[in-house]
Amino acid sequence: MTEVIVRPLQEADEQEWRRLWKDYLAFYETELPESIYTLTWARLMSGLPHEYAGFLALRSGQPVGLAHYLFHRSCWLETNACYLQDLYAMPEVRGGGVGRALIEAVYRRAAEEGAQEVYWQTQEFNATARRLYDRVASQTSFIIYQKNL
Repeated sequence: MTEVIVRPLQEADEQEWRRLWKDYLAFYETELPESIYTLTWARLMSGLPHEYAGFLALRSGQPVGLAHYLFHRSCWLETNACYLQDLYAMPEVRGGGVGRALIEAVYRRAAEEGAQEVYWQTQEFNATARRLYDRVASQTSFIIYQKNL
């Protein structure tokens, strides 16, 4: 199997990033307006503290996955926490180390920033991803509540 290369997103990646993110959103039966794609890409490229950043996973030079993450303050920690918001690997490469490589890249980046934890959420039905998550992290007992305004 070909090695997975993970690197930070670059300006030239926008079209491939859009393709992967659209596929990720489709998995969750979600569509977003163009304005959100434009805004999210600008945030990912800003390089500003406390703004989203991202990684692209490549296999044989082809983009096959992505991760978006954010460092933020926590009332429970002295250092920032790292929230892994989006993680996606194309269906045909799942089980081949892409998701793990992306998570480990986020772990390394978080450690470089001095973050004490990396956390994320997934939907209960996402059994394929959860098999990986159970191997690379610990499931917490928290339940998420949300109110759309």
